[in-house]
Amino acid sequence: MRKPLAGTLVLSLDQAVAAPLTSRKLADAGARVIKLERPEGDFARHYDTIVQGQCTHFVWLNRGKESVIADMTRPEDKRLFQAILAKADVLVQNLKPGALAKLGFPMEDLRRRHPRLICCSISGYGDEGPYRDRKAYDMLIQAESGLASVTGGPEAPARVGASVVDIATGMNAYEAILEALIARGRTGKGADIRVSMFDSMMEWMAVPMLYTENGMPPQRLGLTHPSLAPYGVFETADEVPILISIQNDREWEVFCAKVLGRPELARDPRFAGNSARLANRAETDGMVARCFGAQSVAALSRTLEEAEIAFARVNDMEGILRHPHLRRMRVGSPGGPIALPAPPARWMDEDDPSFGALPALGEHTQAVRREFLGGS
Repeated sequence: MRKPLAGTLVLSLDQAVAAPLTSRKLADAGARVIKLERPEGDFARHYDTIVQGQCTHFVWLNRGKESVIADMTRPEDKRLFQAILAKADVLVQNLKPGALAKLGFPMEDLRRRHPRLICCSISGYGDEGPYRDRKAYDMLIQAESGLASVTGGPEAPARVGASVVDIATGMNAYEAILEALIARGRTGKGADIRVSMFDSMMEWMAVPMLYTENGMPPQRLGLTHPSLAPYGVFETADEVPILISIQNDREWEVFCAKVLGRPELARDPRFAGNSARLANRAETDGMVARCFGAQSVAALSRTLEEAEIAFARVNDMEGILRHPHLRRMRVGSPGGPIALPAPPARWMDEDDPSFGALPALGEHTQAVRREFLGGS
């Protein structure tokens, strides 16, 4: 099967997480991605050496790309940048705002010279506003955006345990590039897209903001839902934590009859509606805790499944490695094959999806130079 972006050329000046995720998604979709790296390489190559001597983040984010070493302060490498850009469909870059202009490539000039080019610039706070010149990394934006203030337990704010700001930003950029490619198919015109990490997280923070503006600032509750009950973690007799979720009063009625074995609770005014259960959360949770604590996880899981009640184990990462629903894929790398989580979107008519290997630093430098600059 021919991949959707086959024939699309992407030039990427990316490093760290957000922009590399964007360009990797484009590569997964079939685009040719040329990644220009500094002589020392993307600094995310050097965060750790955990995966066969290679960095976890780099392994995750850079499959299927061509690595070309380029020092953008050198005239020859500037010529290479211009030569590739002249044939490119998409430019992805996450240099500091204004850095491309300082190198001699203002975005306005690039757009004028290459009207079909789709340019996507990723930054911490965007090109406008009082924080535009600040450096920004994932955890800094988790703190600045208020995300950390609603994450964790009552005792202190916490970092979300994955790089959610970078991931959200990278996915927003990927989505915008796809939209621009569709639009260019109609109009023939490229686009100048700016995506900031702060804006990406504020989109996610809309509900906590609305609660706060209306006098109900959210509290940190750990694995407890602020506006639904029962919705939280309860231990089984064999000390396995189970997260239970009751979304509406119909589910509560089923839960009372088939799990708690007390159908009359669905009509009890203290528990009949969600607002009443929230007002009596301690008593509601206490009944659930006693019920769960009297059963093994195997017996309770069967009961919850038969009642069609939503629940989940609170897994650790060791548990995830053994999870029956975990799908894996393998990609080649300089250190040998690496197993990674499979992409979440599955094309059901694609029997054996293939993905490119992880490039060694500068692996494609000479071939790309010959292709775009000529000579030997």
